[in-house]
Amino acid sequence: MKILNMVSKSSSTPLEKLGLRSSLDCALHLPIRYEDETKLSTIGEVIHAFGAVTAQVQGYVIRQDVMFRPRRQLLVVIADDAGNELFLRWLNFYPSQQKQMAVGQHLRVRGDVREGYYGPEMVHPTVRAVAPDAPLPNTLTPIYSTIAGVSQLAIRKAISNALKDPDLTAQLAEILPKSLVDQIFPNQSLPTLLSAITTLHHPSKTDDMESIQNRTHPTWRRIQIEELLAQQLSLQQARAKRLSRRAVQMDPQPRPNGILSQFLSHLPFQLTSAQVRVWQEIMGDLSNPYPMNRLLQGDVGSGKTIVAALAAMHCIDHGYQAAIMAPTEILAEQHYRKLKAWLEPLGIQIVWLTGSLKAKEKREAQALMASGEGQLIVGTHALIQDGVEFSKLGLVIVDEQHRFGVKQRLQLQQKIDDVEIDCHQLMMSATPIPRTLAMTFYADLEVSVIDELPPGRTPVITKLVKSERRDEVVAGLMHEVDKGTQVYWVCPLIEESEVLQLQTAVDTHQALQQALPNIKVGLVHGRLKSDEKNAVMQAFVSGDIKVLVATTVIEVGVDVPNASLMIIEHAERFGYSQLHQLRGRVGRGSAQSVCILLYGHELSMAAKERLQNVKEIQDGFLIAEKDLALRGPGELLGAKQSGDTMLRFVDLQQEHGLIEKTKDLSARLLAQHPDLVVKHLNRWLGHKIDYIKA
Repeated sequence: MKILNMVSKSSSTPLEKLGLRSSLDCALHLPIRYEDETKLSTIGEVIHAFGAVTAQVQGYVIRQDVMFRPRRQLLVVIADDAGNELFLRWLNFYPSQQKQMAVGQHLRVRGDVREGYYGPEMVHPTVRAVAPDAPLPNTLTPIYSTIAGVSQLAIRKAISNALKDPDLTAQLAEILPKSLVDQIFPNQSLPTLLSAITTLHHPSKTDDMESIQNRTHPTWRRIQIEELLAQQLSLQQARAKRLSRRAVQMDPQPRPNGILSQFLSHLPFQLTSAQVRVWQEIMGDLSNPYPMNRLLQGDVGSGKTIVAALAAMHCIDHGYQAAIMAPTEILAEQHYRKLKAWLEPLGIQIVWLTGSLKAKEKREAQALMASGEGQLIVGTHALIQDGVEFSKLGLVIVDEQHRFGVKQRLQLQQKIDDVEIDCHQLMMSATPIPRTLAMTFYADLEVSVIDELPPGRTPVITKLVKSERRDEVVAGLMHEVDKGTQVYWVCPLIEESEVLQLQTAVDTHQALQQALPNIKVGLVHGRLKSDEKNAVMQAFVSGDIKVLVATTVIEVGVDVPNASLMIIEHAERFGYSQLHQLRGRVGRGSAQSVCILLYGHELSMAAKERLQNVKEIQDGFLIAEKDLALRGPGELLGAKQSGDTMLRFVDLQQEHGLIEKTKDLSARLLAQHPDLVVKHLNRWLGHKIDYIKA
């Protein structure tokens, strides 16, 4: 593929940092909006208009001054032949701008005209030095996403050169059979891919700009279909490939007198109907001759860990190892202690492996894993480090899978893959995946949902409280502790920040110690050493610490049934998922639990809406839909950690129908035109195919 002349082969060039390495990259760097520079108003028209207007005018510079009141700023005055004047103002400027706008220079400027201190003005307008009779453009001016050091002019020049590249025509040649596309998307009047891209870079003033801006125009539809199709083809190919691989084939029922049967017969509680249902789904997967690839979803406190333990025991009964990997040491240790209490009495050898272990302990753990003596391995990212080997790994369980980057999940697969036999894989998440994500990014995964809480669980009452009522909250906290319950107090920062003057965990801990001299208050955060963190957490679990001040290290995995009050400081600084996860740390016992969201004075409209939604919504799936709308799919899937963009041109919240039709198109292409599938995937995904399949 031809590299643009203006893009150096050095990876440090600004355009390459923006991802523009080839003609195709540039062609697919589509505008985020447009400015209409095809019309020209007179200065007289805009300064006498009622209210603020966005306009383009031109005139001669009659004055230029650097002012110092109330702060340093550049003031330029332009006038037209009728003597009408307009002020232009910059709060940040460079000498080159002053030179460009010297007195006598003729300028064409575009911006918002508002009433200013000196009269009608534009602040930071777009400026061009032009001849008085310079023609107006006949297409709208595209505005592109960019990074520091890359100007709009540089991007437009690169894209203009790319669209003239003769190789680009071949790269964007039609691949999809028109008859098939028209059949699935009738009455769409879809243009060719090259025509769609060219139009979006240079739309005519006669085009329907409203549909172009909101991405419903046929040109956008063509590109969205192409992108979605590439993703769906990749996922369906991945599924077909997985079904062709071999895995350990286990019995569809527990083995008589096996570890699993013993465990089930002495289980001190009854599984919920939802747990039984998903367990049967997992047992069915494990009985197949190809590797399981299942996502186990369940809201906080729904009992995913017991289901994972059942799967691990079933695997061990068949002579294979099982491994559980968690994103944080606190969560991993929570699993380790719970599983150890359940399984060690049954004679299962459990291995603990994290990065904080001493060298000797790591060697001993790795030796048990490599020899096969270690039957169940629990740990963190340490499980995918170099030098870690398993003997007969049959099942991998990845908890809070979205907290791992895509590359890390692939690394786990690559480390455990065997030439002849693959592992079964079970991924768990307490962050429900919205249906739209499941349809698009998890098409190769079977999805199980535990949609029922264990008996005795009651919904957590959520309250919104202004921060100035903090003393009342502390008084209520004392009352709860006197009743014998425990309390979480969560803060967003560890140390004071000059930018965000928030109450920090360290300060809160000190303040609560002073306010509650007869109550033991603990502190845990990510910068504590592992043994210090574990000591604090165990003291809280045992009930020695009554109030635990923490950062979001306790967001997942911490299970203390006696804790019934959660206080979140500066709740407006947290996202949907974090607030829901933190709230899920309480409500695990029989007592009515409460979550208090303390918020500051100045709330944005988005923050107000978020806090109100969290207060009113208990359903994790509804929370996840809100989170998807706010953050997009990359963060929810752990994809942003890979550095690769997911879907660039499709709004999953708006395109349910498009997704369904594109899945139909991908199935027909795979069945009828497998040769075209390869061409389409190479054009759209290239090296990203592995990430999409993960």
